[in-house]
Amino acid sequence: MSLSSTTKEAAAIAPQSSTPRPVEKHSTPAILAVKDYLARPTVSSFVAGGVAGAVSRTVVSPLERMKIIMQVQGPGSAKYTGIWGTLRRMWKEEGWRGYMRGNGINCVRIVPYSAVQYSSYTIYKELIMEPGRTELDTPRRLSAGAMAGITSVIATYPLDIVRTRLSVQTASIGNLHVDRTHAPGMWSTAVMLYKTEGGIVALYRGILPTIMGVAPYVGLNFTVYESMREVVADEKGNVTASGKLFCGAVSGAVAQTLTYPFDVLRRRFQVNTMKDLGFQYSSVWDAVLSITKKEGPFGMYKGLSANLLKVVPSMASSWLSFEIIKDLLQGK
Repeated sequence: MSLSSTTKEAAAIAPQSSTPRPVEKHSTPAILAVKDYLARPTVSSFVAGGVAGAVSRTVVSPLERMKIIMQVQGPGSAKYTGIWGTLRRMWKEEGWRGYMRGNGINCVRIVPYSAVQYSSYTIYKELIMEPGRTELDTPRRLSAGAMAGITSVIATYPLDIVRTRLSVQTASIGNLHVDRTHAPGMWSTAVMLYKTEGGIVALYRGILPTIMGVAPYVGLNFTVYESMREVVADEKGNVTASGKLFCGAVSGAVAQTLTYPFDVLRRRFQVNTMKDLGFQYSSVWDAVLSITKKEGPFGMYKGLSANLLKVVPSMASSWLSFEIIKDLLQGK
């Protein structure tokens, strides 16, 4: 047998003995199907929104808990004063766990909340888009954002009220009994609320002022961000990472400042049945009158400075994370 014929035979046999190719042929359609599914606008918004929510909340967890403590601290208790004073007291009383307390349930809540919010906005945006246009005008952006906010609140509100209770129960507020060594966890707090405070109603206590605040907040957040994005974009419509961070920071600050009183009302109603805190409101209007009478006109803005300190990096990181993940999923 000649050398040339041997070489031909080896070349003919080699492809048959190669194993990776059949695997590639079988796996490629499945992988492409998954990629195509994740690239859909609603699905990519859902996944990217969930990731963005988890990233943004973890980054600002200490500031989030500080804000809640300052919101539910009544006029008779002044143990938590100022941003740095409150952070120091939290560290002194509970260490690093004090900074992260409630963040687990917050991430469990914010991942579906943020995912539903971003994907809902995508759906509502397509539903109310005028024929022949690719972007919404300002009134439609506000409407789509408001509806997305309401949808996300209804879907995840029980997790929000449990998170608030976890944040408050170990803080030195009013006559609240504090047991930091045996503080109940997420599930036990939810069960206790359900069994002792009125069943499913207890898990949705305070949802009305929450919707009143979240609807305009989310509407403003989406509207301001998309408007700012158009301003900082280059000729091709591209925006740098720093530009996205800037747009997110501005949108969060504007939306939160204008709707902050509703956030205070939401927190007060979520702890309304904790008698040791001293809050007993019969309605939203009763709460507004009581807060302004006992705590002055700025009582409705309690914790605003701490909240802005939290909202700016939170929304900046949220929007940047959302855009990065969404672009990756859509192959941009």
